[in-house]
Amino acid sequence: MNSFPSTLFTGHHYAVLGLGRNGVPAVLALAKGGARVQAWDDGETARTALAHQCADLPADVAARITCAPIETLTGFDGLVLSPGIPHVLPKPHPVALLAKEAGVPILSDAELLYQAVRHAGSKARFAGITGTNGKSTTTTLLAHILAEAGVPVAAGGNLGPAALALPLLPDNGVYVLEMSSYMLERLDTLRFDAACLLNLTPDHLDRHAGMEGYAHVKTRVFAGQTEADLAVIGVEDQWCRDIAAHLKAGPARCITISGAPVTPPSDVYGQANAIWHNARKVADIGPALPGSHNAENAAAAYAMASFLGITDNQIATGLHTFPGLPHRQKVVAEQDGVVFVDDSKATNADASSRALGCYDKLVWIAGGMAKEGGIASLVPYFPRMAHTFLIGRDAEELAATLEAHNAPYTVVGTLEAAVPAAYAVARQTQTPVVLLSPACASFDQFSGFEARGLRFQELARTVSAETTPQTGKNG
Repeated sequence: MNSFPSTLFTGHHYAVLGLGRNGVPAVLALAKGGARVQAWDDGETARTALAHQCADLPADVAARITCAPIETLTGFDGLVLSPGIPHVLPKPHPVALLAKEAGVPILSDAELLYQAVRHAGSKARFAGITGTNGKSTTTTLLAHILAEAGVPVAAGGNLGPAALALPLLPDNGVYVLEMSSYMLERLDTLRFDAACLLNLTPDHLDRHAGMEGYAHVKTRVFAGQTEADLAVIGVEDQWCRDIAAHLKAGPARCITISGAPVTPPSDVYGQANAIWHNARKVADIGPALPGSHNAENAAAAYAMASFLGITDNQIATGLHTFPGLPHRQKVVAEQDGVVFVDDSKATNADASSRALGCYDKLVWIAGGMAKEGGIASLVPYFPRMAHTFLIGRDAEELAATLEAHNAPYTVVGTLEAAVPAAYAVARQTQTPVVLLSPACASFDQFSGFEARGLRFQELARTVSAETTPQTGKNG
């Protein structure tokens, strides 16, 4: 792995709006590649953090970075907009309107990574993974399989390192990128050699004008593919089944996947804790991938890895040694026969359903900033719950759903209150699992799902065996 040439973007002028996890790496990579960059963030803290980083850069690189409000984009080559800043719906940011007026493309950092790799002369391949749920696990799993097989690999995008923080790979390397719908909106020339759409359930509907718009944006992961490429698609929901029917017509070869046998049969599927391809068992699934939803993720990783030249034996090794994804159904503590499971990454109800379906009896911790529909879709899992403890901004909204179905719950407000109370009830009712699977975003109380998961882990590891039960409403 090498660094990108220092003259890669010489003569180019970019604007970067939003100096978070994606924006700062974009500013630094563009400037290090020779571009002039005008950067801005409405938050003073973010601007100060960038200034500190610029102070450590070589003088010539730092001189190419200007931190100032973006009032015109005339003469710029592109605008890199933080994924969370809308450029169309629900209301375009004023700087996005400036870009439209000036005819300047609005780009994701993944698009700029692709351009940089190609301009640097590397023929490294690109694998893109999207879907409402499972994309982080599948991205990490595919990268793990490739690395175990000795392939130079770099993984990032919506997960982990920002795209422009990734290194330059040689011709035999593979970039594995998790692609959010926000990133897929802003592609130009990026073409994925192997692309995957895992599933589609309602999410970010205000940003994409409803489910049809959301589905349309997600299919952009297949944009520009040729007969030399691979399209992988899950077929467990009707939206994806309809998309698969179109993909089967080409130009890319299309492989369908599922976490369990379906009718008509998918090409690759999970069954009996193993992956099957055209009714032939090809690999066992390791212990870090429980449930049919993870079997779907493993099936996707198998299909893409095979296309990228990895043998069945090498894939089987990677599946077995995969350590799992942080904050995705990770066992983080055990006390007196009660297991604590961190599934903080479940930020919507569909994601939580995948964890809830793995346990016959549990104490559930949920809540935060609810998505559209709340937890109504999780009603079938309520009988499995010995008790539910609700935290966060929309706890009362979730409580109304539980109340309507006579499911026992307590609104406790915070994780600090929820974890010891959940442990006490688990011991009292001989329930083997305390599951944090919030079904909600975390930003009302935490900087992100990672911080929420880490706090849960701290509390789970220090919970006292002497904790007494705390139940309230309907408890």
